[in-house]
Amino acid sequence: MSQQHFWNEKFSRQGYLYGKKPNAFIESCSHLFNREKAFLCLGEGEGRNAIFFAKKGFDVMALDASDIALKKLQEFASFESVHVKTKCIDLNEWEPNKAYGSIVASYLHMHKSDRDVLFKKIEDTLEEGGYFIGEFFSTKQLSYNSGGPKDIDLLYTIEDFLNRFLYCKKLKLEELITKLDEGKGHQGEASVIRVILQKI
Repeated sequence: MSQQHFWNEKFSRQGYLYGKKPNAFIESCSHLFNREKAFLCLGEGEGRNAIFFAKKGFDVMALDASDIALKKLQEFASFESVHVKTKCIDLNEWEPNKAYGSIVASYLHMHKSDRDVLFKKIEDTLEEGGYFIGEFFSTKQLSYNSGGPKDIDLLYTIEDFLNRFLYCKKLKLEELITKLDEGKGHQGEASVIRVILQKI
């Protein structure tokens, strides 16, 4: 099953699967981002992070494999009277063509074997001094029922980030239990990894 087919099935349901509020951890890092720099949301889905930052005056690009999700994102953006650029693409096929001052991701479903290539693209396209910030489900999430994949190959460990991003300062690499309240898709206690990296 292609990424587009998988995510279109999820996002074809009525309403916003993960709600309209931004990811709480990414929102808490808002002070780190520079409005003068381009802003990229990876695997952005229906737009909750992208719309939040567009409303704050950022120049936002959102990538996602689901055209259904991106259509809902644009409807959301229109309702909020903001503009977000979008591109429908599987992140395994993404070829960055510009630099970004800020890159964010919440709960990317990326197979272990594909992470080297994707993480190198993120690092290469991040401007010097820019931030990559994200929240990811840890391998311990298999013990929780608050959302996320049930395939350990799509879950993360601290080492996934420690052993990559060699040109970034690792300002935060933390595994913890948090309580999610993100639409119908993410509800309850969850085991996550929080990442703040800055390009040097």
